[in-house]
Amino acid sequence: MPDIRMTEITYGQALAIEGYGPGFFRVGTHVLRGACFVTPWDAGIWGGMDDSTTPLSLLGRIDVLLVGTGAEIAHVPVAFRDALETAGIGVEVMNSPAACRTYNVLLGEGRRVAACLLPVEKP
Repeated sequence: MPDIRMTEITYGQALAIEGYGPGFFRVGTHVLRGACFVTPWDAGIWGGMDDSTTPLSLLGRIDVLLVGTGAEIAHVPVAFRDALETAGIGVEVMNSPAACRTYNVLLGEGRRVAACLLPVEKP
């Protein structure tokens, strides 16, 4: 049987997504209720799919934005995607659990990533 080596991922000072549940996300030591955004240096409330201003404020600091659409994958509004892609921010859409996992993996690789997340379920 081959040797299996486990490597602990460390994020330094960057904020990782520690968990999520009905209506909330745990980022570092903070619990955010409802839709939220997460970057390696900050986390807060996000206005949802009508709010492209929050992710656009990250221009020059991130290369890709992960958009978590809740429990199921869904399309994002065309205007939302177009505004970000025109500004040079790549947009990857997936369900929120996948977005949380992908954010942490990319963060661990030192990538310039952020996530805008809709809650999995309402409380």
